[in-house]
Amino acid sequence: MLPGWGRNGRAAQEGGISRISRVVGIRTAWTTVGDGEFFCPGCGGDRNYQRRTGRRRFAVLGIPLVPRGSAGPVVECAACCEHFGTDALDHPTTHRFSAMLRDAVHTVALAVLAADGTCERAALEAAVGVVRAAGFDQCTEEQLAALIEALAADTGRLPEQCGSGLTGLAIELHEALDPLTPHLAPAGRESILVQGARIALADGPYTPAERDVLGTVGSALTMGADDVSRLLAAARTTSS
Repeated sequence: MLPGWGRNGRAAQEGGISRISRVVGIRTAWTTVGDGEFFCPGCGGDRNYQRRTGRRRFAVLGIPLVPRGSAGPVVECAACCEHFGTDALDHPTTHRFSAMLRDAVHTVALAVLAADGTCERAALEAAVGVVRAAGFDQCTEEQLAALIEALAADTGRLPEQCGSGLTGLAIELHEALDPLTPHLAPAGRESILVQGARIALADGPYTPAERDVLGTVGSALTMGADDVSRLLAAARTTSS
């Protein structure tokens, strides 16, 4: 039997390597360069973080000696202390995501209502229900109607035909939906489109202008034309 090897020779060898690693190795000195709040992939919730950069050094007995380059930048969670790439900051916090979703649904509701430039009572009621469910608890029919009137008075934002080019209304839909879409599951994207479809159907069949707006919503949600048509047909079936 070799010296230093017991019955479990492998375990003895690994123990020796572990002891050596405590004597010599690479040590990283971290420096905090920023902080904030993010959605921690490890904890699965909103947490404070520190953005950190590091300098690696070869160390003997814990004493750093020879520089070995830089490390990071990384994002360190203040709760679990795990390190993540800076792309973790691209994911919105739960609070931010809720606000983005609320604003997106509100914009879609306004766009559908404004498609024909008129607000039928049934469509307003449906829109209020959708917007309140998204988080605007104090939304009223009067508020939505006033916003539609403001849009109608602004001819630059509410052209006669919403489908003719990327109009101001379409731009607002993209501004509300584009940042949100990458963080939505397919079912979430479909839900936003279907909610808009139900508002459009509340006062009768789709008008060409409503279809144009809903098509823009589907495009901003990165949905194909076939999927948009399928969902609009399904919404029409369930509402009849």
